Amino acid sequence: MRALTKEGREFAIGQEALQALRTRLRGPVLTPGDDGYEESRTVWNAMIDRRPAAVARCLGVADVIAAVRVAREHELLLCIKGGGHNIAGLATADGAVMLDMSLMRGVWVDPRQRVARAQAGCLLGDVDRETQLHGLAAVLGFVSLTGIAGLTLGGGFGYLTRRFGWTSDNVVGMDLVTADGRLVRASDDDNPDLFWGLRGGGGNFGVVTGIDYTLHPVGPEVVGGVVAWPASEAPRVLELFRTLAEQAPPELTLVALMRPAPPAPWLPKDMHGQPFVALLACHSGTPEEGERLVAPIKSFGRPLGDVLVRRPYAQMQSILDATQPKGRRYYWKSEYLPSVDPKMCERFI
Repeated sequence: MRALTKEGREFAIGQEALQALRTRLRGPVLTPGDDGYEESRTVWNAMIDRRPAAVARCLGVADVIAAVRVAREHELLLCIKGGGHNIAGLATADGAVMLDMSLMRGVWVDPRQRVARAQAGCLLGDVDRETQLHGLAAVLGFVSLTGIAGLTLGGGFGYLTRRFGWTSDNVVGMDLVTADGRLVRASDDDNPDLFWGLRGGGGNFGVVTGIDYTLHPVGPEVVGGVVAWPASEAPRVLELFRTLAEQAPPELTLVALMRPAPPAPWLPKDMHGQPFVALLACHSGTPEEGERLVAPIKSFGRPLGDVLVRRPYAQMQSILDATQPKGRRYYWKSEYLPSVDPKMCERFI
């Protein structure tokens, strides 16, 4: 079996290294041809098609420590897959030992302290389901199938960011396995420099195995959803978006969308695949106040569809899931704009 060292040299991985992985881990170690290997190595973006030499499916922190130590002893390239949702595909590498964290999905909520501890393999939806039992929420992203680890280490923002800050602002501690196989705590009191780097600094500090989040009273019901119009209405809709966003309180998050209409049941069939403009809204305060604030959106023009209603917060967190399915060939570019000029959309109409 061909593998890579951390310096990029190719070599044949010996049975000794493979056996060391299999004997030290409780979780399975998969190699090409094994059942489950293809599913484990695959990530959300189909443009990324890499083949690790082995996939270590960790069941707990001890498995992570063992895998890191084996990789260190044999100088193996190591990569880490949490939710596997990162568009750049950083979770996987040819010839590497992949740590697949997807079996580590426990969530523990302390409603009195308003803290949730989540294992690194959790998806956003795992955390939302457990925290909403107590009427609490962590600041997470927009798609419930995203992994918490990659989102948090990259900063993370979502419907609650205007009100409570970035995801990384709401982390109170992390557990991490260092490159030499030690388990350490990172918080304001323990390894504060490491904690500073982990909150938005990206990867390569170690293998995060658990994250503690501050929770906020949200839900269980919010006002949220989407209203859509034909693309020809884009200048007027973006002007509405600009006006409302400038006046919106922190509880209200607005997102403007311009894209081909998805095959959603709430949109006319003859519009599926056609350009449209939409406003996505989520108000995390009282439903009565939310309905008052989104009324200008619901009464604007002649919409193609309107699903901006009272709904459970956990449902709001997954409302975009169907628009981001696994297996497409994704390519994104991002840009920061100082303001929204409705004229900029004219070229897309």
